[in-house]
Amino acid sequence: MDFMQQNSPFDLTLRHAVVPAFLVVGLMWLIYLVDYVLPINLYEWGVFAQTWKGLRGILFMPLIHSPQDIKHIFNNSVPTFLLVTALFYSYKDVAWKVFISSWLLTGIFVWIFAVKTSGYHIGMSGVIYALVGFLFTSGMIRQFFPLQALSLFVIFLYGSLIWGIFPMEPQVSWQGHLMGLIVGIWLAFYFRTEGPKRPKYQYEIEKEMGIEPPDLEGMYLERLRQMEEKEMEKLAEANQKTIQVVYHITQKESSSETKTSEKTNEIK
Repeated sequence: MDFMQQNSPFDLTLRHAVVPAFLVVGLMWLIYLVDYVLPINLYEWGVFAQTWKGLRGILFMPLIHSPQDIKHIFNNSVPTFLLVTALFYSYKDVAWKVFISSWLLTGIFVWIFAVKTSGYHIGMSGVIYALVGFLFTSGMIRQFFPLQALSLFVIFLYGSLIWGIFPMEPQVSWQGHLMGLIVGIWLAFYFRTEGPKRPKYQYEIEKEMGIEPPDLEGMYLERLRQMEEKEMEKLAEANQKTIQVVYHITQKESSSETKTSEKTNEIK
């Protein structure tokens, strides 16, 4: 088992992956309960575009959810847990880099590009879009079947999220969704050389080392040619060997022929 774990691009357990997921979701709910119980307005710690005060939202925006709408945090908790687990399970070498970059860059881009009068941007949905964009794009460009399967699984579960990048509902931060998706796709290309890689086949390793792979087709054809030559040689030898048949013919003279010969002799 230890040998398999050392040589596998994935950890064979989920223990290391679910811990960060539990921590993130647990922190989301802790801040939600504090905001729900205490008479404070934590939404003011969200991102308010193009204002100095709104810069602090880059750090706190993903953790803040509306206390008046419990569906907001419920809808973000399940995908956050699943996507963070998938990220840390499949990309454990770069998982923290990707997650923190998704967190900060999404907030920065929202602060820069969102409309100043659009209000405060709060919630984990921007990071969710970033993780969806990263997992799908990275799985496609790495050409590694387990990661490609993960990409298809993510799209199967969250493909409908694409509609969230359009301004369809006034209370939904479509700018945060759009910025998160762009960040996730960019991170997939940025970290394309890090993390799990497709195992190389023997012929690929030999090619990199400058070792020419054997010409199996040529060897097979040469073998057929040699076999044909041997068959032709055998046929030629068989044709050169002739069978000589020696036989003797003995003729017996009939009595009538003897008598005729005697008569002929008498006439002479």
